[in-house]
Amino acid sequence: MTVVAKTGNEAMAEAMRQINPDVVAAYPITPATEIVMIFAQFLADGLVDTEYVAVESEHSAMSACVGASAAGARVMTGTSSQGLALMYEILPIASALRLPIIMCEVNRAISGPINIHCDHSDTMAARDFGWIQIYCENSQEAYDTTVAAVKIAEKMKLPTMVTTDGFIISHCMERLEILEDSKIKNFVGEYKAFSPLLDINNPTSRGLLDLQDYYFEHRLSVADAMRHAKEVILEVDNEYGKNFGRKYGLFEEYKLDDAERVIVAIGSMCGTAKAVVDDLRAKGEKVGLLRVRVFRPFPAEEIAKVLSKAKSVAVLDRVDSWSGKGAPLFVEIRSAMLDSAARPKFVNYVYGLGGRDIGISDIKSVYESLKKVEMLPEVNYLGVRE
Repeated sequence: MTVVAKTGNEAMAEAMRQINPDVVAAYPITPATEIVMIFAQFLADGLVDTEYVAVESEHSAMSACVGASAAGARVMTGTSSQGLALMYEILPIASALRLPIIMCEVNRAISGPINIHCDHSDTMAARDFGWIQIYCENSQEAYDTTVAAVKIAEKMKLPTMVTTDGFIISHCMERLEILEDSKIKNFVGEYKAFSPLLDINNPTSRGLLDLQDYYFEHRLSVADAMRHAKEVILEVDNEYGKNFGRKYGLFEEYKLDDAERVIVAIGSMCGTAKAVVDDLRAKGEKVGLLRVRVFRPFPAEEIAKVLSKAKSVAVLDRVDSWSGKGAPLFVEIRSAMLDSAARPKFVNYVYGLGGRDIGISDIKSVYESLKKVEMLPEVNYLGVRE
């Protein structure tokens, strides 16, 4: 193991180098550009033997990934924001064809207005495309999860995106433990494709016209795979922990055992929230944090069990739903609790759109508001200028 200082983008690129995929197809977009740019330099330096496909758009990048994966290659890519949006047409095709493509995705606000900073609107808009979605809190988790995602995707035959918060993680330097190349190579193993198109002895077809007779059943097979993915995610996570000493689970419970007031959130802000929890705990306040890590498949039953002990819960979303019944994470959490006998009072806070900072005072104000949660509107906006 080597201890280094690297950004989130560098961490993901290092993981890609060690995985040494057969094909990478990508098109640059801020703030994810560095991931594939650094990887391209690894290729130029002879450190990987990947086929790197430089395309003219993100739509073409995902199309190339689908073709390469269907042919039998281990495939990775990276993108962000409008780049991911340009892939939307192809993302559900990748899952329908059960192709284990790995995407390093850097969360960035969807335009417009044009913005290059973090929120979760890009990936949340793709939440129902049949891709496993894992949200990381820091660079170390991004590195570890990128490696683990290869095994998860290939076991489940489902495409998987690993995300970090744009600039907050992607461009900020942190302490990072890089494992030995040989250990990563042994962990991910040799890829054995399922029914590859280039297996001329066992010919198959992909992406055919699929009308009323079979479309429903084929879509259901993706849903069934997603439902069973939780078990595989935990299995791979445990294996990674056994080998390398770090494991993450489907979500993280931070001082929740006796917590009465709880924040539920995703991504980098959870590090700040933990500091607030520590501070308030030192003053005798029973507060806690639940950090959702795996958003698809959503661990509804597991989360409901944990939150049933709380009295009030604030769900913080770094994305809005454009006048829906709350933002995406809030809707999932409240739905998960619907049949729970012990159900806390819930409130939704939308925060940090377009990269607006969320600080200690903001998070403290949320915990304070939970003392009078019954007086709050269902959906609130945190940190908006009046």
